[in-house]
Amino acid sequence: MTTMTLAVPSELKDKMEKFPELNWSEVARQAFIQRIRDLEFLKKFKSDSNLTEEDTLRLGRELNKNLAKRYKKA
Repeated sequence: MTTMTLAVPSELKDKMEKFPELNWSEVARQAFIQRIRDLEFLKKFKSDSNLTEEDTLRLGRELNKNLAKRYKKA
């Protein structure tokens, strides 16, 4: 296994130290794995899609509008 060193802000480190029972290396490893899965999915989705960039921006705006309406009601 390869070793990687990460820099985190001191405020974050202070908060992490409040939970010494957690294996922060494993937390980071799982976050990396999940992000890679997400990116691989998006890459495949994009390669299979016929949508243009303009189409995706329009759909994103519509989605944001609808979500805003839903949460205003709540």
